Amino acid sequence: MRGKAILFSLILILASCGNNKKQAPFSGGTFSVCLNSSYIMRDPAKIDDYGTAQILGQIYEGLVSFHPKDLSVQPQLAKKFEIKKGGLLFEFTLRDKVLFQDFGASEKDRELTTEDVVFSIERACKPDKMGNPSAAYSLVYGDKLKGADDFFHGKSKSISGIKIKDKTVSLELTRPDFNFLEKLSQICCAVLSKKLYSEKGNFIGTGPFISQSEFETTLNLKLTKNPDYYLYDQNGCALPYLDTLEFVILPKKLEQLDMFEQKKLDVILGLPASRIKEMIEGRIEDFNSQPPIFYLHNSAILRTDYYYFDMTDPRFRDPRVRQAFNYAVDKNKIGQNVLQNQYYEVGDYGIVPPLKRLFRGYDFEGVKKNGYSYNPEKAKTLLAEAGFPNGENFGTVTLCLNIDDVHSAVAEEFAKQIGVNLGIRVNIDGSTYQQLTKDQVTGNGDIFRTAWVADYPNPETFLQNFAGKFVPENENIPSLLNNARYINPKFDEFYDKAIKSVKLKERRTYFSMAEIELMKDPPIIPLWYSGELCVTYANVRNFHINSLNLFDFRRVYIKEWTKEEYQNSKTRKS
Repeated sequence: MRGKAILFSLILILASCGNNKKQAPFSGGTFSVCLNSSYIMRDPAKIDDYGTAQILGQIYEGLVSFHPKDLSVQPQLAKKFEIKKGGLLFEFTLRDKVLFQDFGASEKDRELTTEDVVFSIERACKPDKMGNPSAAYSLVYGDKLKGADDFFHGKSKSISGIKIKDKTVSLELTRPDFNFLEKLSQICCAVLSKKLYSEKGNFIGTGPFISQSEFETTLNLKLTKNPDYYLYDQNGCALPYLDTLEFVILPKKLEQLDMFEQKKLDVILGLPASRIKEMIEGRIEDFNSQPPIFYLHNSAILRTDYYYFDMTDPRFRDPRVRQAFNYAVDKNKIGQNVLQNQYYEVGDYGIVPPLKRLFRGYDFEGVKKNGYSYNPEKAKTLLAEAGFPNGENFGTVTLCLNIDDVHSAVAEEFAKQIGVNLGIRVNIDGSTYQQLTKDQVTGNGDIFRTAWVADYPNPETFLQNFAGKFVPENENIPSLLNNARYINPKFDEFYDKAIKSVKLKERRTYFSMAEIELMKDPPIIPLWYSGELCVTYANVRNFHINSLNLFDFRRVYIKEWTKEEYQNSKTRKS
């Protein structure tokens, strides 16, 4: 960056809209995938959970997006972008002939304009009827986009940092942000149609797939191909290739595997622990045949599964209590006996997954020194020092979680270990994902199960969950991001220095220091860092696994291999 303009452009073949587009010979068909949970809603600006983001990411698009292979930022609704003024100014030039999805409006009213971009950002920067900010405002625009904060608080009628001219939208920041494009790539920054929007929920996007149904409560959602989608492949064939994309919401992994083996799913994201050996070793020929029947994908994911404490509970305000809970958990036992080793590493670090190749210069060793390995004697000592020897007078603890095979089994083992090592009874309150989400933001529980999947490859996306600025002053107001309502001035000091730093090395240093302070005064119990075994049928083409578990279905297609074609593909790769 450093004062020079950086120009990125994505060259894609465009053609006129209409139904007479050239189709690839393998176009068509349905791809089915299962998600463990999802709190489905129409409004992309509010989305901060993984499952819903995966679904809405097929319906809505933003100015930029992640490339599914290497997670680099690429132009999307913008055909190019430039970064100027040392990272303070971002200019986006919109594509021509982009139409919003067809729900009966005229083609003229469906054309993407700069006014749609301005409308979408301003709408995301308005509080809702309860005065709460959207995910887009909290995570992306709030303290970064010039004038967004004044607009949110009603001090101005427009956002001063947004300028438009012809086909160009300019966004001016209050300070350089090294990851602003990555943040802008999130689904919460999707562009909606200004003309077609209504308060009744008329959210119209430009994405490759369309939902024709009201799907807030459905467990089986089918998206259909957008016939007016504007992108084409290198041969001039229309994207997406698929006719239908099906999402099945099913929390039980064993049932997911049954569906996969019955060919009702094309991929299973994470094998059930009890069936790993049977599936991998028992069907080794299905993976090794040429062509194979299955492909196995095994990679570390930027995801941390953890429990967090409700910091408004007087019992958990004493850090010794939270440290005692951490020392009382045998994470290796959970990893081996419950997860069947289907993880990248157990939670002996902090909230940031220890993927050193992605976060070079991050002080993972310093974080680990302040982390918590299993030490039941130390746990008992700390609890006694806090005034609760052997758990006396502590009372019971309610652990809230969404019910599925893994989370329920982990919760039972956790409750058993806390009972044995601390003498404290843990009541398990299992519910739906939707109910858990409501309980988390309102603090209706004592300890909560959750997981955070990175929005972009940076420690900030994990650490932001504990920034004090995201905690409402009134405990009766939902805490939408910092669910634990954790406030630590030392953590906030280092976190703020990190996000204001221009140099990468300096940012990594301050983020490391912030996480070290977090683990000295832990609001969380890190359990494990994910590494999933995913299996697809071999006829699934162009399906890419990345560390964000972010899927782009535009170029995915279904086509059986011939032996000759498969051998040729192996020769080309070698």
